[in-house]
Amino acid sequence: MNRLRILIRRLIYRLRSDYTTEQLVKMGLSVGKNFKRMHGTILDPSHCWLITIGDNVTMAPRVHVLAHDASTCHHLGYARIGRVDIGNNVFIGADAVILPGVSIGENSVIGANSTVSKPIPANVVAAGNPARIICTIDEYIARNKARMKN
Repeated sequence: MNRLRILIRRLIYRLRSDYTTEQLVKMGLSVGKNFKRMHGTILDPSHCWLITIGDNVTMAPRVHVLAHDASTCHHLGYARIGRVDIGNNVFIGADAVILPGVSIGENSVIGANSTVSKPIPANVVAAGNPARIICTIDEYIARNKARMKN
């Protein structure tokens, strides 16, 4: 029964022209424990060996993690590539785009619809296009605890 479920899942991914996390790991992606990848998340399949994802990372729907940028090909004749390192305990909101050469520090939150084009340090909340630090994770937690009391 479990094997049948795996085969059906692979078939669905293939019909969508997508890859399962397991397939990407076989292609070189490095993923820690307890990784949650929601529907529509793209982990650059052509350069997945340049992507490292830590433990307890959640990627909301339609997140794109890119380790290459082909926008330079037409004018310069080559693509820009770069490592993408995502630390432990990171949440990346829906429709966020992580560009090549970026690291996201542990215990950080990336807001929905953000474009991360520069490194994000640990223990912060970053959002926007381009993503900028909004507050520390402690401030974010305190603010949301206060909201939940009301």
